[in-house]
Amino acid sequence: MNSIQHVAIIMDGNGRWAEQRGMPRWKGHEAGARAVRRTVEAACRRDIPVLTLFAFSSENWKRPEHEVRILFRLFQKYLAEELDELQENGIRLSAFGRRDRFSTEVVGALERAETATRHCTRLHLRLGLDYGARYEIVEAARTLALQAVRGKTSPAEIDEALFSGMLSSRDVPDPDLVIRTAGEQRLSNFLLWQAAYAELHFSPTLWPDFGESDLQNALDDYHARTRKFGALPCAARVPA
Repeated sequence: MNSIQHVAIIMDGNGRWAEQRGMPRWKGHEAGARAVRRTVEAACRRDIPVLTLFAFSSENWKRPEHEVRILFRLFQKYLAEELDELQENGIRLSAFGRRDRFSTEVVGALERAETATRHCTRLHLRLGLDYGARYEIVEAARTLALQAVRGKTSPAEIDEALFSGMLSSRDVPDPDLVIRTAGEQRLSNFLLWQAAYAELHFSPTLWPDFGESDLQNALDDYHARTRKFGALPCAARVPA
C-alpha cells in the first residue's frame, strides 16, 4: 500500500452549493469553513502529517469585492474560533502565498495563529492564500537570477533541489495526493512544480458537502494505484 505524507486539496464548489439552495454565495463559504474542520479532523484520525488546502488563489481577486471582503471576514472568524482547538489537538497552521495585498487585520490574525501553533507536530495544516504557482515559480527564478548576478551562485549550480529550496514548500514533502472537489478536472495554477508526480483524484462532491467518507474514497483510490515516478513497476522490470 502506498505511504502518504502529504494530501493537498483544491476546495471548489462553495458558490455553486449556495446557489443551488437559493442562498448568497457567502453562505457557501461559511459552509465550506465547516468542511475544513471536518477534513482536518479526519486527516488527524488517519495520521496524515501534512494537509494543504487551496483557500484563495491569486485569480480570486477578480471576484466581486463584497464577496472577497466577506470571505476574509469569515477567515478571520475561523482563526479566532479554531485557534484554541488547533493548539489543543497539536495542529500547526501556516500559510503560503502573497501577503502584501491583505489588510493588516488579516495579516495580524494569520501571524498570531502561526506563532501560537508553531510548536504543534500532530498535523501541519497549510493554507494557500493569494497563491498562484506560476507567480511562485517566476519569483524563485528571479531570486536565483539575482543570486547569480551577485556572484552568490552560478548557473551551473542550479538544479531541481536548489530551485525547490526557493519555493514556499521547501520545508514539506511534495504532495502524494491532490484532491479537487466539485467535479472539475484541472489544477488551476496550484502547486504546479510540487505536484509533478502527485496522484490526482477528482471528487464530484461540492466542497461544503465534503466529509470523512469523501476523503476516505480519495485515499482508497490513491492506495489502489501503482506509483512509478516515470520508472517501470518493480514486477515489470527486466533483470540486467
